[in-house]
Amino acid sequence: MQFLYALRSKGVTDTAVLTAMERVDRASYVKGIFSDRAYEDMPLPISCGQTISQPSIVGIMTQALKVTNRDKVLEIGTGSGYQAAILAQLARRVYTVDRYKRLVDEARDIFAAHDITNITAFTADGSHGYSEQAPFDKILVTAAAEDPPGTLLAQLRVGGIMVLPVGQSDTVQSLIRVTRTETGYDYEELRSVRFVPLLEGLGAD
Repeated sequence: MQFLYALRSKGVTDTAVLTAMERVDRASYVKGIFSDRAYEDMPLPISCGQTISQPSIVGIMTQALKVTNRDKVLEIGTGSGYQAAILAQLARRVYTVDRYKRLVDEARDIFAAHDITNITAFTADGSHGYSEQAPFDKILVTAAAEDPPGTLLAQLRVGGIMVLPVGQSDTVQSLIRVTRTETGYDYEELRSVRFVPLLEGLGAD
């Protein structure tokens, strides 16, 4: 309950999102010496030099995405798998991609252990999206690009939403929501954030 109160105090008010986050135990996605800090609202290191985002940011991004149980969602940046697991509580199907095979393998093991069956996780260059399953109803990017990648925008269906951090450095980034319309894209700035950069190619595990 204290965990949910902390989320609400940071602006996560959507009941469905709060319920999803209550169902997904963050401690399952944090390993080693940081496991005792799993319930704190802070980012924590994971394998491959990456991080698991702080819960309030996960909640804010999920809330901004407006996921429904009919949606097919693409996540760029599997990381620990925590965000994908929350999306899986809300969406019909989640595809999640990461450039690090080790992270994908570890996340798959956790999904299997918790019997989460509506996530497909795979290793690939996330900047290219996943054209085989496009278009997507929702796209979530958990790494910062200078601008919303055109390849990902093209894989969003009309009426679909993409949420991602943008910025030219790791110190000045904005979380934005992009909605695809019949005639183009609408952009909405949500808040300041700080994420690892969106890199092309595959990572060395």
